Amino acid sequence: MVTIVLGSQWGDEGKGKITDLLSQDATLCCRAAGGHNAGHTIVHDSVTYDFHILPSGLVSPKCVNLIGAGTVFHVPSFFKELGALEGKGLKGAAQRAFVADRAHVCFDLHSVVDGLEEAGLGGRKVGTTGKGIGPCYADKAARRGVRVGEIFDEAVFERKLRALDAGYRARFGDLAYDVEEEIARFREYRTTLKPHVVDQLDFMQKHTNSQDGTAANTLIEGANALMLDLDHGTYPFVTSSSTGLGGAIQGLSLNPTSIKSIIGVLKAYTTRVGSGPFPSEQLNAVGEKLQAAGKEVGVTTGRKRRCGWLDLVLARYSHAVNHYTALNLTKLDILDDFDEIKVGVAYRLPDGSRTTGSFPADAAVVDKIEVEYVTLPGWKSSTMGLTRYEDLPVNARAYVEFIEKELGGVPIKWIGTGPARDHMIVRQ
Repeated sequence: MVTIVLGSQWGDEGKGKITDLLSQDATLCCRAAGGHNAGHTIVHDSVTYDFHILPSGLVSPKCVNLIGAGTVFHVPSFFKELGALEGKGLKGAAQRAFVADRAHVCFDLHSVVDGLEEAGLGGRKVGTTGKGIGPCYADKAARRGVRVGEIFDEAVFERKLRALDAGYRARFGDLAYDVEEEIARFREYRTTLKPHVVDQLDFMQKHTNSQDGTAANTLIEGANALMLDLDHGTYPFVTSSSTGLGGAIQGLSLNPTSIKSIIGVLKAYTTRVGSGPFPSEQLNAVGEKLQAAGKEVGVTTGRKRRCGWLDLVLARYSHAVNHYTALNLTKLDILDDFDEIKVGVAYRLPDGSRTTGSFPADAAVVDKIEVEYVTLPGWKSSTMGLTRYEDLPVNARAYVEFIEKELGGVPIKWIGTGPARDHMIVRQ
């Protein structure tokens, strides 16, 4: 059976920890979309691991991991990340990491182009990670991209990469990039990468059925989050892939009838990295306090995250798109020192109308939204490391139950109470 873990806000919700927890019982853990722009942090046995392109299921020694066909794949980052993980004690990780031959190759060329495109936007920058993700997906959609499987046909690979280079030079002029240097690196990768490249369909069929014929547990790890989805997010201030439920199914050729649960990861407040609208953002002492207490710095970019109160209009919209069967509420402990906590429950739109669950498509409209808040009392005591729901302060439980009620009864099954692996409440 399949469990899918998805970010429900703008990313950085803390998906890594729930993925780590669930991967202990998983046979297979997969990434469906995105690339090395993801950033998932896991604290396991007092060791901190940072994941970008690799699935977080590698922390589990019995879990096989796949980077799926819907992703864009930066080969140097793949090997660098494997080396870093094994250097921290994850021995044998390389033998459990695979990539679909239909995934598209993200070149260093794409990163150079990413920077040029961002610079050309001036004051309307998207705020990308600069990793080349957007240009790579653009080449894929324009049918001029290079797939992972094509790396092993030297003539085809070199012809297509040189064509990409020539096309971008025709557009931008001279580039701070040497195509022959990148081609030379891939002559080595052609050997070292080969053991990791698989036919996705055959691989999935092999690993989603256990040897005794019973259905195995498959875990899908979402990257980024719904509000960065190319179709459903705050376009154009989004990533370039489908980050929601649809992208998981498409990117991995999943059988929808095999999906057992869809877990939305919801931070107890809201954060965003990069440009774009953010209705509940707090450009004041509250935002600064959330940023400092939550150590809100991007794993991939190193940028400070913008911070604000929990936005339940956004969360309702996210649930309507992704159909969550359960929620993981993360970083509840960051709210421990607030006298009162505000929660966004409705929007006032520029035309005077009010909405509680619809998120406007136009970013210019979202910029002008006024948020209606409900103010709840804080609990002013530490929840750090608690593992039993009954041990939470009364007002903390009231906060959790208010969110559940406002989201139509979607159960909050997991509550994060700190950074460590065991800082988690599991509600029955």
